[in-house]
Order: sequence, then C-alpha cells, then structure tokens
Amino acid sequence: MGRKKIQITRIMDERNRQVTFTKRKFGLMKKAYELSVLCDCEIALIIFNSSNKLFQYASTDMDKVLLKYTEYNEPHESRTNSDIVEVSERRLHNADGCIAIHCCLYFHLKTYSVFLFRILN
Repeated sequence: MGRKKIQITRIMDERNRQVTFTKRKFGLMKKAYELSVLCDCEIALIIFNSSNKLFQYASTDMDKVLLKYTEYNEPHESRTNSDIVEVSERRLHNADGCIAIHCCLYFHLKTYSVFLFRILN
C-alpha cells in the first residue's frame, strides 16, 4: 500500500507544521549525506526555520564550502521554489496538455476495475 499524496501548501496548524519541519529537516540532511557519500561531492545545507533558528549540514567544513561558493565565478545551476513547481508541472503534462502516461494508466486501470466490478455483480 502506497503513501497518501499530500498537497504542498503551508501547514496551518503550528504543532503539525513543527513536527513536519523536524521530520523533513532530518530527511533532507540524510539525503544530503547520502548524496555526498555516493557521489563524492561537497554539500552545504543551510536552513532557517520560521522563527529564524539556524540549522546547517556540511559534508566537509562549512566555512570552506561557503568560501568556495563565494569565489565561484562560472555559470551554475540555481533553483527557486517556482522553478521546482514549473518543472514538476511540466513533467505531469505533456506538450498536448494531457496528463502524463503514468497518471493516464492509473485512470484507465481504475475505470476498467469499476467496469469489471459492475459486470461481475
């Protein structure tokens, strides 16, 4: 059984928001660690929560990674929240404006199962 898909919007309940923040912060830091080990890369992760408390993770020395970042002059990939939403929506819809194939397959399988249920009953 899969997990329920959640709506990515601000969590209104303060307690639930704090619990989610703590769990996802740990998950994000774990993913950063895994990426640094598996791909032999340097990672610096800086998080400020809603009350401006600082959390950080660095695969090596944070100061060295930040110095390297500030001295970096080459063009590089940079993403914002709106970029991530746009890419996610683009992956969901193809050029014709139709929902991606995996979503269509799910819809057709669900429709077919309802059809079979009606025939058999």
